[in-house]
Amino acid sequence: MKAICYSSHRVKALLEILSKPGAENDLDVSLDVAALELATIEFPDLVVDTWLSLLDSYAAELGERVSPSDDGPTFIGKLNEYLFDELDFRGNSGDYYSPLNSCLNQVLMERTGLPITLSLVYIEIGRRLKRPLVGIGMPGHFLVEYNDGQFQSYIDPFHSGRLMLPEECLALASRVTGMDLSESFEALEPVSKRQMALRMLNNLRAAYLRNSGWTKALQVQQLLVVACPDDGVEYRQRGYLNLQERHLREAAADLTRYLELCPAAKDREEVEKRLKGLHRWLAGMN
Repeated sequence: MKAICYSSHRVKALLEILSKPGAENDLDVSLDVAALELATIEFPDLVVDTWLSLLDSYAAELGERVSPSDDGPTFIGKLNEYLFDELDFRGNSGDYYSPLNSCLNQVLMERTGLPITLSLVYIEIGRRLKRPLVGIGMPGHFLVEYNDGQFQSYIDPFHSGRLMLPEECLALASRVTGMDLSESFEALEPVSKRQMALRMLNNLRAAYLRNSGWTKALQVQQLLVVACPDDGVEYRQRGYLNLQERHLREAAADLTRYLELCPAAKDREEVEKRLKGLHRWLAGMN
């Protein structure tokens, strides 16, 4: 059986971000397009332009209420009022691990999602209005930073756009992860487009794995291998997903590549045993 593979045409912008480390922020590719392309794994018939137009309309509506001369606190206050009070965007605490929370079209339709997808909505509306909003990939909880050189604040779109001090952000990360991150101020550095896309990929893969959605998890994993072609662990993960889907030749190739990239792997003996079994099966099929 042939392995399931993504359509490169459907995820062109996402692949461009993922495959060019160090240059992705110079690319003329926006994260909203990449995120919608990722959602085609769950929604194969998704029309990207439909949802980009919705984001455009949100920015246009807010643009009528704000002035370019509005300072940072004023802009954030109006954006928060529009998104969270008027449109009722909110964090999905009740069904946090659903794959739909990682699909930007679904987040825009239901107006609920994960910290990172709500942050993406927040950032993309700000981008359209030329406001300095960036993603903060803090462990356990994604945030947004506004910094125009005169006003700076961290913002939590999952909790109605509350403004937070650095110490409050790290206290939140400590509670969520169970680790002491109170002095980990490096966790509040802005992330690149690529880092944000990778986090969304990992979130979606985890959601599919949690729900035994092996076929869709494999499609996500294909993208992670493209993004990290020298990371043996990504080949191991794809190998086991290929094995789950009965793609035996592809599984053998992936596990072999894993051992090539990670010769001192702790699970080497287990993987070698698995490979011997796969080779016996494949020999019997010929």
